Amino acid sequence: MSAAESGSASIGKSVEIRGEVKGSEDLMIDGLVEGTISLTDSRLTVGPTARVHADVSARDVIILGTLIGNVTASVRIELRKGANLTGDIRAVRLSIEEGSIFCGKVDLTQPGSPVSLSKSPANAASVSAPAPAPTPVAGSLFSPTRER
Repeated sequence: MSAAESGSASIGKSVEIRGEVKGSEDLMIDGLVEGTISLTDSRLTVGPTARVHADVSARDVIILGTLIGNVTASVRIELRKGANLTGDIRAVRLSIEEGSIFCGKVDLTQPGSPVSLSKSPANAASVSAPAPAPTPVAGSLFSPTRER
């Protein structure tokens, strides 16, 4: 089914866009987009041939190609097989299929809470605080007191 038949817009393989993309309908990207993408109440699909260098905000984001930038979704983000995402994620739900690549931070929010990637120092400290070191259990394989 084509983009026109399904009620969504499409950016083809040979199309390059630099700047700001805004819309109120679903969008399928197969080409190159650099800048920002804002589809507040719509779905963004980054196709397998797409190269996106942008901060993205949409209701749902489905990634099959390459995306470099922060991704914010008010509902869900899906990284499907072949996806390559470098950037921070903020969403209510996240799905990562085997065979996808992700490098960044994840912030899963509660349904109904405002979803935005804040750059404030307070938020950055709470997100990037290191996890406490695991404590070895006596007699476990990794316990320093275990004799062989």
